[in-house]
Amino acid sequence: MDNRNILLKEFQDNLGLKFSENYYFEAALTHSSYAKQKKGTKYNERLEFLGDSVLSLAVTEYIFLTYKNKKEGELTKLRALVVCENSLYQVALKLNLGKYILMSRGEETTGGRSRVSILADCTEALIAAIYIDLGLEKAREFIMANFMETIKASAVNCITLDYKTKLQELVQKNKNQDIRYDLIKYDGPPHKRKFYVNVIINDTVQGHGIGLSKKEAEKNAAQEALSRYENGE
Repeated sequence: MDNRNILLKEFQDNLGLKFSENYYFEAALTHSSYAKQKKGTKYNERLEFLGDSVLSLAVTEYIFLTYKNKKEGELTKLRALVVCENSLYQVALKLNLGKYILMSRGEETTGGRSRVSILADCTEALIAAIYIDLGLEKAREFIMANFMETIKASAVNCITLDYKTKLQELVQKNKNQDIRYDLIKYDGPPHKRKFYVNVIINDTVQGHGIGLSKKEAEKNAAQEALSRYENGE
């Protein structure tokens, strides 16, 4: 058994799951950077799409049946706190998922095994692989086992929405307003690139953000815009 298969078996054992076949399981743990080097290799981007929906369904069903006194808006807000990049990332850390992802050497040397977006996306893909191979009930069991702490903390307001979501909610209170994020430029070498983003509300720049990823720059721009709103600017 080669090292890759040993790692796959180790991770399955850690999960307490036995896949009927490894096709989707292996794809879920394969990053696009590796697939670009090995033509024909399946990777996890399409699985992320499905995993997001399976996660959303399981969480929505649970909070709907459990929190009977919460109104629709409260349930929507609660779901947004659970079905998000940060909670997916926290689950990935708990599972030590970064150890098992197949990625290019370049991606690995630039911190890919600990990158928030990669780990969060891989968690979504793993949920999809469980759903396809073992069925909805097993996927639901996995989700409840790994996201329950976040659900309970969110239900009692121990977790706050991220800056982009907060700003979106604020803007949506006024139906005549629209919001968008514009990437102004990026610079620096590929392994340490900086992104510059403006958040624009009704054609007016309300915040600027800089980050080592586009998502991080957008988050920082949203934080600046929120600060302006809160200070009445």
